[in-house]
Amino acid sequence: MSVRPTNRVGRTFGVLASIGLFALISVVAGVVVAGIALPLIGTAGVASRNAVENFQSLPAELDAPPLPQQSVVLASDGSRLATLFFQNRIEVPISKIAPVMQKAIVAIEDSRFYEHGGIDVRGTMRAVVSNSGGSKVQGGSTLTQQYVKNVLVTSARTGQEAKEAKSRTIARKLKELRYALVLEGELSKGQILERYLNIAYFGAGSYGVEAAARRYFSTTAAALTLPQAATLAGLVQQPVGYDPLRNPRGAQLRRDTVLRRMVDTGAITSAQAKAAMSKSVSSYLKPSKLPPNGCTTSGSPFFCDYVLRIMRSDPAFGGTPEARDSLLRSGGLVIKTTLDPIAQRDAQATVSKYIPNNDPSGKATAISLVRPSDGAILAMAQNRTWGTSGQGRTTYNYNVNQGFGGTIGMQAGSTFKVFTLAAALELGVNVNEPIDSPQEGLFENLKGCGAQSNVTFPPYRARNSTGSGTFDMHTGTAYSVNTYFLALEQRTGLCRPNEIADQMGVTRATGNPLRTVPSQVLGTNEISPLAMAGAYAGFANHGLFCKPIAILSVTDRNGTALPVPNTPCKQVVARGVADAVASLLTGVIDGDIPGRTGEAMSLGRPAAGKTGTTNESAAVWFAGFTPDIAAVVWVGDPRGGFGHPLKDITINGNYFGQVFGSSLPGPIWRDTLLAYLAGRPALAFDLQPVQDLTSAPLWSIDGGGPTLSVSPTPSISATPVTTVTASPSGSSSTTRPPSSSSSTTSEPPPSSSTTTTAPPPTSSTTTTAPPPTSASPGA
Repeated sequence: MSVRPTNRVGRTFGVLASIGLFALISVVAGVVVAGIALPLIGTAGVASRNAVENFQSLPAELDAPPLPQQSVVLASDGSRLATLFFQNRIEVPISKIAPVMQKAIVAIEDSRFYEHGGIDVRGTMRAVVSNSGGSKVQGGSTLTQQYVKNVLVTSARTGQEAKEAKSRTIARKLKELRYALVLEGELSKGQILERYLNIAYFGAGSYGVEAAARRYFSTTAAALTLPQAATLAGLVQQPVGYDPLRNPRGAQLRRDTVLRRMVDTGAITSAQAKAAMSKSVSSYLKPSKLPPNGCTTSGSPFFCDYVLRIMRSDPAFGGTPEARDSLLRSGGLVIKTTLDPIAQRDAQATVSKYIPNNDPSGKATAISLVRPSDGAILAMAQNRTWGTSGQGRTTYNYNVNQGFGGTIGMQAGSTFKVFTLAAALELGVNVNEPIDSPQEGLFENLKGCGAQSNVTFPPYRARNSTGSGTFDMHTGTAYSVNTYFLALEQRTGLCRPNEIADQMGVTRATGNPLRTVPSQVLGTNEISPLAMAGAYAGFANHGLFCKPIAILSVTDRNGTALPVPNTPCKQVVARGVADAVASLLTGVIDGDIPGRTGEAMSLGRPAAGKTGTTNESAAVWFAGFTPDIAAVVWVGDPRGGFGHPLKDITINGNYFGQVFGSSLPGPIWRDTLLAYLAGRPALAFDLQPVQDLTSAPLWSIDGGGPTLSVSPTPSISATPVTTVTASPSGSSSTTRPPSSSSSTTSEPPPSSSTTTTAPPPTSSTTTTAPPPTSASPGA
């Protein structure tokens, strides 16, 4: 059925109003509004006089922002991660709304819609008389006025604005009248009706007729039948009271009222109404669930939340916080992310396998996977379920910095040594130079940076827990010898290592700059796994650092591409230096250096990595990469590292005397990467190191194994401690674990602030020095 054409008299009235003939209308509007709002005649006279005086000063243009719609967050392959909406709405054109629905809403809400010009004087005066008589209050609002009210409510930026838009005041009513007159002069009746049916609330979380049709009847607005249309039309007056899911009897009575009104207006015949009334509302209800809304319903809630936090904070999505929030609230966006759903699935399965979400130990683990070539975040997993309370639940994202929903970070331990390694290679320190590395050493003449460049730190004492001797860069790295790296730090100074880290995206997880202190080389700065994964990806990419990104593209409701954060990759260190670091790190995992800390993490293909174990095992790490993927794993206790260390503990049914970087983080890293790389060709490192790194393993892809020549075996004296560790399967092995550098981290409940403590820069700090005669966990 077609919509009745616009009445010429009514449209002329609207046009006259829109071009400035407001004087007559002002008088009528003032009296009408006063009568509706204030039934007492004396008060109405005062109100109407004030209304007439203020009417002309009201704005003439209605700012109707785009209606809030659903947005979708997609993985890199186009699969849906989440649906987001401020209001559950699917906007449709009038051509996709059944004519019977259009007739039903007009009949019950504004039967003279096609005759008036925005203000139905006859209907309004009828409301005035009814109100003055003390009967039930009638508003007398036209569909155009109702649409205006909905726009004002929807576009309200504050709670106060929303309250004012709903208030029964003369000022609000006058504003509706003014805007209604303007709209009638600018839009056709069909356009106004289309907008009304898309903005109106139909109850049960459904905004607009399309969402309502799907919610109540599992159909579309275009396919609505007469009984369905009459039911929906009856809802707008009292969406809760007439909700057929809650009150089918009340909804049916209201539906029949709509049907009778449709007969009165000639929209349908008595026979059609009788046939529709013969059906109970329950007989044609076929409710569907509301679509899952928000990141909390996603299979990757922490990554999804990270994406939204980027959109709320990055100027690429709006110059102000209000503009960015408005973009998300209005919706209609298609947000395509970098997430690889298979990599995410495998990473999540692995962290949950090693430390189940509800493990009685309360220990947590997190892993970030970053593609070196462009910084794309492929996976972000942790052994926690999204939630505000209960064991194994959190709303903290352990992978990211505090400003993006994370914690204050965890001390990185010996994974941080790579930055001093790079600075030393820049200086030309010979990789084969033997350096005496005593079990305990005193390191002096370390100076501050920048404004504190004239400050000399007090002598800093550090020790190795299980070994000492003479090491070169190969063995010092493979065994993660503290005093060796502090000797390198004496040569590089404190500034350049932290500068390299900073330029590779590593700050403290609070967002503050790295602390420049003698203990920095041992990893006493609190870092997030994602930041460290980005830095290691930079070394895998020959020193070309690409800031980790989570968003590939965003399109708006019109399909227009919006700008997304795009930070160009930058060369932080020379390729030869980065390749030298990568080469040395391959010796941690593969090769012939006996007792290397990462031996158990071999992937059967070229790989590089570094363990990290903080003092008392308050936090343990493994960071590493292949040519095509970088990943960093952290394991610790969100309640606080020193208060709940990883010592003398049972995790996932396995007892650990002490957990090290190679005990849990390493295997999680290995199994995640093996799953990700399965079926992918093994890529060789294309390394062009600054020096002839003779102990770097030179993989033969065709041959399938590493070959290398080893520099002279270091002289180490040590009395290792024996303990028993266990794999996730429950099997045990005897190893010689060391202790490591100091660390502390804490995480209060989500409602409270997060704090951390760290050992003073001058305190003694230890990490790993495993013996060369056996495989053992390390720093």
